[in-house]
Amino acid sequence: MIDPWLYPALTATAVLAGFIDAIAGGGGLIMVPALLFAGVPPLTTLGTNKLQSMFGTATAFRNYASKGLVDWRAHKGTVAAIFAGATVGVLLVQAVSNDALKLIIPVLLLVMAAYTIVSPRMSNEDAHERISARGYTPIAGAIGFYDGFFGPGTGSFFATTLVALRGVGLTRATAQTKLFNLTSNLASVLFFAIGGKIWWGLGLCMAVGSMTGGWLGSHTAMRFGAKLIRPLLVLLSLALTARVLWSYFAG
Repeated sequence: MIDPWLYPALTATAVLAGFIDAIAGGGGLIMVPALLFAGVPPLTTLGTNKLQSMFGTATAFRNYASKGLVDWRAHKGTVAAIFAGATVGVLLVQAVSNDALKLIIPVLLLVMAAYTIVSPRMSNEDAHERISARGYTPIAGAIGFYDGFFGPGTGSFFATTLVALRGVGLTRATAQTKLFNLTSNLASVLFFAIGGKIWWGLGLCMAVGSMTGGWLGSHTAMRFGAKLIRPLLVLLSLALTARVLWSYFAG
């Protein structure tokens, strides 16, 4: 286990991660390296991160849904595909050795940070959809698989594809993303728990921070919209790229 002082430190970090995640996705880009730096084993890091993220995502989802920004009835098939994809991802990652994950996770963090920087600009304006809701379902399932296997940046994937392919404005896409993220988080927590890869005490402490950040972030996003969301994504990715590079080469 980790030192007791890390519990409040990681809970405070979860506030920031929940805030960022509610606005732009990518909260796991903060929490995963933080948990690894605290000495949590790689698989347990992924499982515990999913637990705290689920609570923060649920809080943000509730706020967005109360404003009428989430249409869950129109996405039943998509939700089912995401749950199935996340389940496969969780089962697969638990078959990977810890030594391999110590190399895979930093590489994926760098790739996600780079993706966030170069991803296309998005706005709040709805546009012409390129594919139907049914056509989007396998794409969402693949993103769900990624979330189950690793996770950080999943919200950005959902938001970007909803804007680019479904023609949804960024704030509505960010709101819809919370439903999709919550679905994959539920699947991940279920199967990580079955595999014994969650530190429940730490995860629930962090969940309090994540819920606080999720509440603040969702209200902030609805007030400021895309003007705040895009800069936060870029700033987050730049900071985390520098930190991961430093820790990788220093180690």
